[in-house]
This record gives sequence, structure tokens and C-alpha cells, in this order.
Amino acid sequence: MDIEDIKTIETKSAEETFALGEKIGMEASPGLVITLKGDLGVGKTVLAQGLAKGLGIEEPVNSPTFTILQVYDEGRLPFYHFDVYRIEDPDEMYEVGFEDYFYGEGVCMIEWAELIEELLPENAMHITIEKDPAKGNDYRKITIR
Repeated sequence: MDIEDIKTIETKSAEETFALGEKIGMEASPGLVITLKGDLGVGKTVLAQGLAKGLGIEEPVNSPTFTILQVYDEGRLPFYHFDVYRIEDPDEMYEVGFEDYFYGEGVCMIEWAELIEELLPENAMHITIEKDPAKGNDYRKITIR
């Protein structure tokens, strides 16, 4: 990977983070897998909501923490939102049938993807969201590679 493949974007509000997700959703093509890394409360769900909007999904998007996977199939592409925080062993992903989603015709977003790193496609887009309290409560540094 070249250094040119890494982008850093700064947002100063939840609305700007949402708008970035929406832009990614509008540009997404079938088979896109996005990993999403960041602490609790950093805005991962806001980015996911924007992505869903960019895909044309109107229903509410929430973090699938207790279900591992939420499927939204009303947009121009299906959206598969994973939260693997509660996965204790990557092999548990086979029970969910992850391969059908990761290598399907939709867009996957995986929160806490570092827990299943060995299962991720090589061409996944990796997004990290970080806070910096010195720059304000709503400031986010978003790195995409």
C-alpha cells in the first residue's frame, strides 16, 4: 500500500461525519467491505447511518451490538452492518455465514473488525475514527486506507 492510499479527514460535527458516510455510500460498489475502528462513542454508528443514507436506505440504522448483523436491503445495494464486539472466536463468524455477505453483491461495514482480522478480504477499506478532546467534543480524525 502506498502512502497515497491513506486519507485523513477531520470532521467537526456529527453532521459532517454523517455526510462523509453518505459520500462513501453514494460511491460504493457491490462487494465493498469496510472495517470500522474506534472507541465507544466516537461516531461509528453515525458514519454507518450516513453510509446507509448514501445507499438509499431510509429505515433507521442502529448498532447491531446484540445481534452481530443487521441487514438492510431496500437501497440501491444491500447493506450488511456487522458488530463483532461480542465474538469470542473468529470461527463464530461461520455460523453467521459471513462469506455470503463479505463476498456478495452488497456493502459490508464491520465494527470491531480487528477481532476477526484473519477473515477479512485483502481489499477491504479500513476506517479509523479518533477523538481529540483538545480540539473540541465534536472533533473527529477519520483515517481511511
